[in-house]
Amino acid sequence: MTVIDLGVVGAVVFDTDGVVTDTARVHAAAWKHVFDGFLRGRSAPFDVRADYLRHVDGRPRLDGVRTFLAARGITVPEGGPDDEPGAPSVHGLGRAKDALFVEEIRRHGVAAFPSTVALLHELRRRGCRTAVVSASRHCRAVVASAGVLHLFDVLVDGVDAARLGLPGKPDPALFLEAARRLGVPAGDAAVVEDALPGVEAGRRGGFGLVVGVDRSGAQAAEMLARGADVVVADLAELPVTGRVPVSPP
Repeated sequence: MTVIDLGVVGAVVFDTDGVVTDTARVHAAAWKHVFDGFLRGRSAPFDVRADYLRHVDGRPRLDGVRTFLAARGITVPEGGPDDEPGAPSVHGLGRAKDALFVEEIRRHGVAAFPSTVALLHELRRRGCRTAVVSASRHCRAVVASAGVLHLFDVLVDGVDAARLGLPGKPDPALFLEAARRLGVPAGDAAVVEDALPGVEAGRRGGFGLVVGVDRSGAQAAEMLARGADVVVADLAELPVTGRVPVSPP
């Protein structure tokens, strides 16, 4: 059984959506709404399992538009940040999805996975540093809304990616930036991811432990093929050992 051994791992870097917060399904629903409207008369509807997991999940928003449409053999103009939400361009479709996601979060709030919260408390009780990473510019607001921002030493998000010119997953740049801020070499840190591009990024970045979270039960084999050391359905399955807890004074 694989464990997080704090005698070996000095820090843990968590993906946000689908790992820390129960927001992956909100992203998927927003993508389906936008793409189904665009695809009407052009192609089959967007599949929230196959299409979302394979082409969109874990990628920066505009990369998700490009990757999914390319898989359908559809080309649209790139457009620009001033495109109307829903315009038939990469930016227009991306802006429509973003608006839907933000409105859903505003109306209904955000929940963190209890098992992830329990793992974070255990890691920090044992002296392990933690980071949360997302390609989304809304990461800080989402994590704060879920009430778990205080459980992370470092946050790296889409705002940082734009400012620093960091490419999105499967490039490991976001994870490596988190490890740099934590002051831990990638080889001494763990990555926890629920998306295939993120698992691949963890492996390409040379992280010492790559944990795949497969809540749907559909991606375990491919996560292992992309470089995950272990795949769990829930983080309650991942015990922590090492670093005897220090009692407070």
